[in-house]
Amino acid sequence: MTAWSAGWRFPLYLRIWIAVIVAVGLLTVAFGWLWRLNTEQQPMREIVVRNEKDDIIGQARVRPNRVPGQGVEFDVPMKDGSTITVQLPPRPRTAGDNFRPWLPRSSQTFLWMLGIVAVAVALGSYPIVRRLTTRLEDLRRGVERWGEGDLSVRVAEKGNDEVAFLAHRFNHAAERVETLLKANKSLLANASHELRSPLARIRMGLELMDPEPSPRARDEITRNIAELDQLIDEILLASRLDSRETDLGTVEQVDLTGLAAEESARAGADLEAATSQHTLVVQGVAKLLRRAIRNLLENAHRYSSGPVMVRVDRKDGWAVVRVCDRGPGVPESERERIFEPFYRLRGASEREGGVGLGLALVRSIAQRHHGSAYCEANPGGGACFVFTLPCEQT
Repeated sequence: MTAWSAGWRFPLYLRIWIAVIVAVGLLTVAFGWLWRLNTEQQPMREIVVRNEKDDIIGQARVRPNRVPGQGVEFDVPMKDGSTITVQLPPRPRTAGDNFRPWLPRSSQTFLWMLGIVAVAVALGSYPIVRRLTTRLEDLRRGVERWGEGDLSVRVAEKGNDEVAFLAHRFNHAAERVETLLKANKSLLANASHELRSPLARIRMGLELMDPEPSPRARDEITRNIAELDQLIDEILLASRLDSRETDLGTVEQVDLTGLAAEESARAGADLEAATSQHTLVVQGVAKLLRRAIRNLLENAHRYSSGPVMVRVDRKDGWAVVRVCDRGPGVPESERERIFEPFYRLRGASEREGGVGLGLALVRSIAQRHHGSAYCEANPGGGACFVFTLPCEQT
């Protein structure tokens, strides 16, 4: 915004207040005009003219004519065909009545009352208008600061009206944008770090390679290349999951129990299906759901010192997949952070495999299917990772 436009811009609160004053003024003028019109249109009156013998010599029902300064006149037709004018002079006025000689005293009182009400409305509406527009100005300043790059700015949510709702939605949108930008920055920073490690090992392996590479060196290079390929694949999938416009595959009915059984057999885990009478069918992309269960099983095998148990169940219209291990467990304070991209628990080493994207992908896949993913303690020791999806009744 330029300095000229900021200096010459008429404040919103003044515009609203002046609009209220103009509206009250027009209302006052309109009421005054209607009142005067009403007083000028006198009702019909019965006029009787008698002579000294008390005989009626003229009688008519006529409307009075108000003559400024002379009172009220009535034109009465007589029985002989002539017309006489009967005049009622105005009442004697005091000094205060001369302020509006063309109006009756009742009309002057009404206009005074109307003027007082107009002034009271103008004075009483100012603090209300100012309070409303102050909140709008705070919202405007917050949006301007946010647009200038201060993504941490939030506006106060006062009241229960549309302005408060707008402030709430702005804060929600600003928080989401800030979170997404932080996640993208973290993703790029960690991706560059994670990509550097296998590349450095490959480079060292090539430098130490003999004319005839040993099987050990060949296996090390193959492992590093596989790790690098997995990392690139997971980064690309994470980016596609973050983009709501990306088509991730065909949504179809998926037998979650059968899918979990296949992945458990592949990973050597024990499967316990509590839905023997009904098949757990969910709507989703089969390859993504398979990827989520596979990531949970790989994570469990990586840290478990015993068998891995997979349980598939239905609860309150939700399909629930639990993958439980007998590893060291996850501290309660870390159970949310482990779903962040590239986050590893303290003490985890790269030699254990994985780059810290597996659980982040599991949660992203669950959210894209309107479900959730979270971690809880295993009663027998270790950790349980829970993957929930909306379930169809079959």
